[in-house]
Amino acid sequence: MSVWLPSAPCTPRACVETTASLTGLPRAVLRLTTVVLLVLVGVVLAPLSAWIPARVVRSWSRTVVRAAGVRVRVTGATAPTSTGLLLVANHISWLDIPLLAGVRPARMLAKAEIRRWPVAGALVAGGGVLFIDRDRLRALPETVARIADTLRAGRAVAVFPEGSTWCGRAQGHFRRAVFQSALDAGVPVQPVRIRYRDRDGAASTVAAFVGDDPLLASLWRVVTARGLVAEVEVLPALAPGDHADRKALAAAAGSRVLGGPPQRQLVAPTPRHGEPPTPRLAPRARHRRPVGRRVEAGGG
Repeated sequence: MSVWLPSAPCTPRACVETTASLTGLPRAVLRLTTVVLLVLVGVVLAPLSAWIPARVVRSWSRTVVRAAGVRVRVTGATAPTSTGLLLVANHISWLDIPLLAGVRPARMLAKAEIRRWPVAGALVAGGGVLFIDRDRLRALPETVARIADTLRAGRAVAVFPEGSTWCGRAQGHFRRAVFQSALDAGVPVQPVRIRYRDRDGAASTVAAFVGDDPLLASLWRVVTARGLVAEVEVLPALAPGDHADRKALAAAAGSRVLGGPPQRQLVAPTPRHGEPPTPRLAPRARHRRPVGRRVEAGGG
């Protein structure tokens, strides 16, 4: 694996809190079954997405989240629907994907490994997902060009510019490469901020899907939680031409969504009964790069 690949220090053990308030087992099983069935229906119908009305896609997306037992609160601006649009958001959970689709249906930018998944990979690719090969830096300009072509055609593309999931209490920074596509296509950038809260309104990491956390474990943690809320704040769009280059555009979008510089120190969750406290993680080590070689990555 290349040293420039986006990564986060967040891990399930250090960052993800145990569910304080659990729902009953029968309800949790029903939630899990419903989510799986809805996702399977979405994957099968993905190749037909161009003919499915946007309102149907938005409704299906929010239904997936609600079926998991998560309440959705959407606030802020209305995303443009009549023009190409680059949707950018912070990345915490697998739930972020249907949450963004609930704002405006869009082609997702995903890692190339998904294309190689049996059956699902082919169906997802047929549904219009754009792939980024994070192991091949030389392929990045081609990916940016494909995104720009999609934006010029009046479609929306959804990207997580942190390049990796973070727990929600810690965060990364917006990598600049994908913002070049918005500049090339002359379309606005729509920042979206996603947060997860518990039933008391406090920030929650229950939905976080980080590190080596198995997807099934993350799904079960979400469907067994009681009172989990997903907050989606649609921030004012950044108009094309307001920023001279991708660095300035990424910084402007990042400051709106992330609200400040990257946070490297993680707050350890309260340990389970009988377990020793989890030590705080040290700041992430930076890899040295060869002199004269500048690299960057974008997408998720």
